[in-house]
Formats: sequence, structure tokens, C-alpha cells
Amino acid sequence: MDQAAFLNVTDFIRSPGEKAFKHTFFQSERLLVGLNVLRPGQAQAIHEHANQDKFYYVVAGSGRFTVGETSQLCTAGMLVVAPAGAPHGVRNEGEELLTFLTVIAPFG
Repeated sequence: MDQAAFLNVTDFIRSPGEKAFKHTFFQSERLLVGLNVLRPGQAQAIHEHANQDKFYYVVAGSGRFTVGETSQLCTAGMLVVAPAGAPHGVRNEGEELLTFLTVIAPFG
């Protein structure tokens, strides 16, 4: 994608199957922007990116986000920032789909 894009994130939400649903809106060596959807009980395991900053923006639902030693239940509208090197992950502990944007920079 070499030009501007104007997208409605909710148009891309899909119910996940056995694995979490992921959609990449944009990816370059500088940035990755994606959408994730987790069913109740699904998780993104704790992991880290040594040289990449990351943030999650909760679009809908609620989930337990962990960054470093801190874990918090986050709901729609919340922003979670994981600086490079900080272990992070998320688990849908709710009863509805958890939908969130993921942005990682630099990427590649």
C-alpha cells in the first residue's frame, strides 16, 4: 500500500475459529497494523519483541492484558502500550468476542 487508506475497522471483524482471527491492514519494514479477534478463552501467549514497540487498542469486548509484571482487565476504548523488550500478551476472559487493533513499529 503506497497511498493513504481510509478503512472502517468493524468491516473486517470475523468470528475466529479454532485459532484467533487476524487481519493485517498494513505492513512495511517500519510498521505493522493489524486486527485481532479472540473468542472467550483464547489467548495470545506472553511474548516479547526485543527491538519493537507495540500497542493494542481495544475495539470491543474485554480481555486481560499483561505488560511486564502488570496485568489488567481492559475494555473497549482502552490503549495498552508494550515498549520494546517488555513481555506482553492477552487473554479473553469475557463471554463475548475480544476485538483489538495491534500496531508494531518498527516491523520487518
